[in-house]
Amino acid sequence: MGLSIHPAVDHGVRPGRPDFGGGKLYCKCGSEQVEVTIASNSAHNHVCGCSKCWKPAGATFSQVAVVPRDSLQVTANGHKLAVVDSSAAIQRHACQGCGTHMYGRIEDTGHPFYGLDFVHTELSPDDGWSAPEFAAFVSSIVEAGTPPDQMNAIRRRLNELGLPPYDCLSPALMDVIAAHIAKSKGVLAA
Repeated sequence: MGLSIHPAVDHGVRPGRPDFGGGKLYCKCGSEQVEVTIASNSAHNHVCGCSKCWKPAGATFSQVAVVPRDSLQVTANGHKLAVVDSSAAIQRHACQGCGTHMYGRIEDTGHPFYGLDFVHTELSPDDGWSAPEFAAFVSSIVEAGTPPDQMNAIRRRLNELGLPPYDCLSPALMDVIAAHIAKSKGVLAA
């Protein structure tokens, strides 16, 4: 297997199902679990090395995807959720019992990703979520304690898994951000 990236991809990336219509996510509490219901498939699923994303114990990367904001609903034990860092662009709603981040929401209507919620599909027992496509913010794992001399091996492992490593987001998502900024400045037509 080589280096451990994330339990959901360490043994290979499982394909998603294009016809998948959504499912439920659950926190890690033994009882009174927070339940989040999502009425759509995810998109832009990826492993992320940033220091803000929730990672399961022992994982080097998180796995995170986006869903339309209007498709996500907290359906059980929402009283247990609290925002981790109210100053962050992504308001990560975590269970106060187990610490699991259930979803992240952008409240700034001017943000390029406003209208999308960030979720961790490995919190779902349902199969079919979109497959991870790339690795984002790879160098950031050094900030979390990964020795820099391991980075070449980690990038090799990501490529073996079919997850091209980027030190930002994927080119397609960077284009979305650039287009949003250009439209807000009037450089591109809205």
